[in-house]
Amino acid sequence: MNYYLLFYKTIENYVEKRAPFRTEHLKMAEEAHQNGDLVMAGAMAEPADGAVLIFKGESPKKAENFAKNDPYVKNGLIETWEVRPWTVVVGALE
Repeated sequence: MNYYLLFYKTIENYVEKRAPFRTEHLKMAEEAHQNGDLVMAGAMAEPADGAVLIFKGESPKKAENFAKNDPYVKNGLIETWEVRPWTVVVGALE
């Protein structure tokens, strides 16, 4: 199994602007977690710095599809996003 990091760079005042989309975003994340695609996710200590979501799968497609369909992305709360393969050296969730 491969791991992929989805990095979000949030816009200024992201915390104040996310309220209308938060329920849908969290529901989407919870569904991805329950079906085993999303391992962990969360905002940086300073939410304005962004967020990181860890996906597992055979390719980066699940992480990319999540970002493309995320209401935060669709509604302009995410300035940029990027999926990067992550080589786990110590530990595993399998």
